[in-house]
Amino acid sequence: MTVTSVLPVVSELPPDAPPDQHAEVVGLVYVADDEPGISRVRRGKGWSFHGPDGTVIPDGPERERCLRLAIPPAWTDVWICRDPDGHLQATGYDEAGRKQYRYHDLWREVRDATKFHRMRAFREVLPSIREAVDRDLRRRSLSREKVLALVVALLDETLIRVGNDEYARTNESYGLTTLLREHVDVDGTTVRFAFPAKSGQEREYAFRDRRLARQVAKCADISGPRLFAYLDADERWHAVDSGAVNAYLREVSGDDFTAKDFRTWGGTSVVARSLRELGPPQSAADAEKNILAAIDAAAEQLGNTRAVCRASYVDPRVPKAYRFDRFDEAWDDDDGTVDRLSPAERAVGRILEMDLPRSSDLESLLAASVDVEDE
Repeated sequence: MTVTSVLPVVSELPPDAPPDQHAEVVGLVYVADDEPGISRVRRGKGWSFHGPDGTVIPDGPERERCLRLAIPPAWTDVWICRDPDGHLQATGYDEAGRKQYRYHDLWREVRDATKFHRMRAFREVLPSIREAVDRDLRRRSLSREKVLALVVALLDETLIRVGNDEYARTNESYGLTTLLREHVDVDGTTVRFAFPAKSGQEREYAFRDRRLARQVAKCADISGPRLFAYLDADERWHAVDSGAVNAYLREVSGDDFTAKDFRTWGGTSVVARSLRELGPPQSAADAEKNILAAIDAAAEQLGNTRAVCRASYVDPRVPKAYRFDRFDEAWDDDDGTVDRLSPAERAVGRILEMDLPRSSDLESLLAASVDVEDE
């Protein structure tokens, strides 16, 4: 089964279907690494693999599967799933002590196929995430919760990539969690970030927010090169990383949402807001031109190419509603409810609830031809 065949299967599930159902419909078993598994032991220049009872796994298909996982030599406390159909195939800890994961190839395809089906559930929990962030920002000390809440608030405001320690170390490209103090300037209520980002892009972001400016300035005043670090109960400083941010999001949302979901929601909302500003299309060609312009606006905010933005960060139901003349009704229904969502976000939420027709082959070809001409 490939991603092409996975999509129609998983799309039949409700958007809030638990992950074990997603695994089951594609023939995988949803597992956890607290189950008995296979361990890895260094033997000379190679490895031996041992079952839960300590028995060495002999040469054969099971050992070959363990080797094909290509688990980095630096990983410690390696756990390998005994079931070749387990959605999670291996876990371990890297040199920095961070937990790492190896997933079944098919599971990665399932997650790609379902990434936009998560948006409706994300919209439901977004107000509570923002409420938790506001609460934690009111904490006095630079605790774990406060600093992670600040990073999430900045992610929400700017849509900057969350960052990766490996990219920062090897490529000197940065994201929110890996920013250095030299990458930020706070002037009163204005915050400016300027830093080399992924693919060598020089990125600049500026916004005005009194509360966030004050909190960023506090972080910039601490010792050490990293901008965002928190103080633990033993008065020791710890730099934040993407894993900590995603763990915080799981804690405050009660679900498995990540920084990527924030950027996808943000990119989709930028497209919705841009299409609203462009107004109703006068023709099918005009609709495609406006959709491309809106996607370009989102790509600029996210720091992606148009192709990546459209494929990974814009829920296709928003452009579809625009094509099928259903877009404006999502805004016309806005009653101004105060729910920690912007008008564009409320419109996106309504579009996700719409029963939209399937795009015809002709419409798909039209969209593709316009894109090729403009790329």
